Amino acid sequence: MEWDDEAIVLAVRRHGEHGGIASLLTRAHGRHAGLLHGAQSKANRAVAQPGNQVRAWWKGRLAEQLGTLRLEVLHAHAGMVLDDPARLTALSSACALAELALPERQPHPGAYAALSALLGALAAESWPSVYVHWELALLRDLGFGLDLSACAVTGATEDLGFVSPKTGRAVSRSAAGPWKDRLLPLPRFLVDGGEGEAAEIRDGLSLSGYFLDRHVLAAHHAVMPAARIRLVDRFRA
Repeated sequence: MEWDDEAIVLAVRRHGEHGGIASLLTRAHGRHAGLLHGAQSKANRAVAQPGNQVRAWWKGRLAEQLGTLRLEVLHAHAGMVLDDPARLTALSSACALAELALPERQPHPGAYAALSALLGALAAESWPSVYVHWELALLRDLGFGLDLSACAVTGATEDLGFVSPKTGRAVSRSAAGPWKDRLLPLPRFLVDGGEGEAAEIRDGLSLSGYFLDRHVLAAHHAVMPAARIRLVDRFRA
């Protein structure tokens, strides 16, 4: 059994003296791991950095085996953000969440496309807004998408300012009334588009984080990755 595919490196764990187990998010084969011989060599360490987009060749005697990988770098996103702590934290957080949330060997082309878009956007000033959209896209691809198109109470499409923590549906400010303290803030940029200010990014991360905790992490008996916590702390500061 063998295949080749475009992929994003999510993590590499040491295996033996020279090898490593690489975890990838592939375009067509989902999250997929494999043994990378010589992972500790200088050449392979540069290629197998979390966040790098690669061409991956996987081979195994049986489909269910771990198999072996060969990687060739396509876009070295990791190297481009090494000198920028905020962007590097965002990259690390996104890769850690994908590694934790996505089931193994099940295609998730939506999640792949969203993560690829985020990595490409890390060079732009709008990357914080794109990061929030990435987390919402991950939820959507896992079947837990939020409905931010109209107010769940009135059906109005204007003045949307909150999200119900129970249903994941938007609520207008006028309909929130005395219950607004029980609702989650809905950042304007998630409704109107464009870039969010720091406070809006913070609200966006709180929004996506709430539903990630509820629907994804709880199912895995897991906690938020450390990189994601550091990212939130940056916007709190």
